[in-house]
Amino acid sequence: MGMYCRGMARAATTSDAFNAVAEPRRREILNYLALQERPVGEIVDALEMEQPSVSKHLRVLKDVGLVHARRDGRQMFYRTNAEAIRPLYEWAGTFERYWKHQLLRVKERAEAKSVAVKKD
Repeated sequence: MGMYCRGMARAATTSDAFNAVAEPRRREILNYLALQERPVGEIVDALEMEQPSVSKHLRVLKDVGLVHARRDGRQMFYRTNAEAIRPLYEWAGTFERYWKHQLLRVKERAEAKSVAVKKD
């Protein structure tokens, strides 16, 4: 029983990209890696996080395929995996269309009001 529960808990937090990026620090790491590959030490310094914490977050991101790791000598380098990020981007895009529509309606209402005020 104990083993099963522990396995389930792990799966719940790391099973997919959506769960992985629900954690704010992991989003920070992804943002930092967005433009270029970086060694772990640089991530630690730039984000002012503890090294074990950064390593733990990177492991989660790697497990779900959001980042790729590469060893060069004694250093580990990490970079984002664009393909794995695509589903997150596409999902967020569905809301972008909704918000554009909502903002357009707000703008139309504001313009209609200002025309009405000018008439008075």
